[in-house]
Amino acid sequence: MPDLETRELRYFVAVAEELHFGRAAERLGIAQPPLSRAIRQLEHRLGVRLLDRDRRGVALTDAGRVLLHEARPALDAVAAAARRTRRAGDPRRPLVLVTKAGASHELLQRLLGAVEAETPVEVLLCEVGEQAGLLRDGSADVALMHRPFDDLDGFDTEDLLTEGQVAILPAAHPLAARDRLTFEEVRDVPGLPIARWPRLDGSYPDGPGPEVRTQSKLAQLVALGRTLLVIPASSRAWQWPEHVAVPVLDAPDVTTVLAWQPSTRSQALASFVRTATALWP
Repeated sequence: MPDLETRELRYFVAVAEELHFGRAAERLGIAQPPLSRAIRQLEHRLGVRLLDRDRRGVALTDAGRVLLHEARPALDAVAAAARRTRRAGDPRRPLVLVTKAGASHELLQRLLGAVEAETPVEVLLCEVGEQAGLLRDGSADVALMHRPFDDLDGFDTEDLLTEGQVAILPAAHPLAARDRLTFEEVRDVPGLPIARWPRLDGSYPDGPGPEVRTQSKLAQLVALGRTLLVIPASSRAWQWPEHVAVPVLDAPDVTTVLAWQPSTRSQALASFVRTATALWP
């Protein structure tokens, strides 16, 4: 089986996504004839037809759909390897730690205070569920994530701390006056449905609550009395004066973890992980 070149994969993905050689050539910044030749040569080397061409346009064959599915993550992996390699070649670069914007300020400050004397750290803030992608594409070296909510598949991890959860409620709501709640009590509050976060695949669970992805939208909806949410107790640091946090006694525990790519060979990362895990024995 002949090896595939990244240039060939980029060319094929452009044509497969545009389903038009002219638009694909314009997107790639090349002329159309060499693009057409490159795709024909790729088909010849693989021994399969990837595209059906006729006067009506271009369509993917079954083999073409398989290659498109395989080519996208392959190109992403190559780009991630290049980013990680460039950063590894610069001894002055800081370690990039990605965390969602709503993570515990106290936990993050304690962590940075302990590690930055030896390892400079750049903090990259993201929205809920984005840490895994930023680790995989090489934009970050290590992430603060939460089990069981975040996508930890394929990463090395170290647990930092395990804690209970709280309900974040509008301050004017009757439940906000309680000193504790059960999950049953917050699951079906009339007029105050639980906010729906995206699943790992980007879809949203069914339910009457609003679909949210950003911390700012969520905070505003809670303050307006349109939704509530249940989150790790330490994440309540972002709450507004219009919010109240009440412990949910029977909500499942949440573990804050450090996650990183298992292929990483960075001494700075190894030192960071050792220092971090010693803070929460």
